[in-house]
Amino acid sequence: MLTVHHLNNSRSQRVLWLLEELELPYEIKHYQRDAKTMLAPPELKAIHPLGKSPVITDGAATLAETGAIIETLCENYAGGRLKPPVGTEERLRWIYWMHYAEGSAMPPLLMKLIFSTMPDRAPALMRPIVRGIAKQAQDSFIDPQLKTHFDYWESELGKSEWFAGKDFTAADVMMSFPLEAAADRGGATQGRPRIAEFLKKIHARPAYQRALEKGGPYAYA
Repeated sequence: MLTVHHLNNSRSQRVLWLLEELELPYEIKHYQRDAKTMLAPPELKAIHPLGKSPVITDGAATLAETGAIIETLCENYAGGRLKPPVGTEERLRWIYWMHYAEGSAMPPLLMKLIFSTMPDRAPALMRPIVRGIAKQAQDSFIDPQLKTHFDYWESELGKSEWFAGKDFTAADVMMSFPLEAAADRGGATQGRPRIAEFLKKIHARPAYQRALEKGGPYAYA
């Protein structure tokens, strides 16, 4: 039996969604972030040394990293679903977006989160200085980088209905978290109707909604 070690408001929501799309049986073990630090609880380190989510266990095997989990589930359990055929242009796009989601899209979003919260975490006397540094970093580097990515997504979604082509695939599952985080943290949907439509479509999928019911509250839905 597959077990998803699920952290609230995290990338592991994508794993639950994929499992619902594939209609596979699985169990969920829930973990809650620390209310002050928003970090994962130490109990996750008993499952994987890094103490991060998502992690799945499949019998004796333990697997971390969202992309690795989703690719493995597609390889072992999907029966050809949710990925284009080998040798097609769509398959190349699928591979690209599967890796781009965490490799290129998430780092500037994470930097946005860190620099946005830095002033509140600094000692009171240092906050004005830290606020100025954080604003400069965002204005001069982070926000321009995010705009480049947001505009890129909007353009690519103009080429086909879904990221890898005309059909919904696991690449769209992978890309969901960056787009949801970007809409929440960076205003990615402002003036970008295709991104807004993508989010509307995935949120309406029955499997997505079932995953929300099982996973619990999710701030980005």
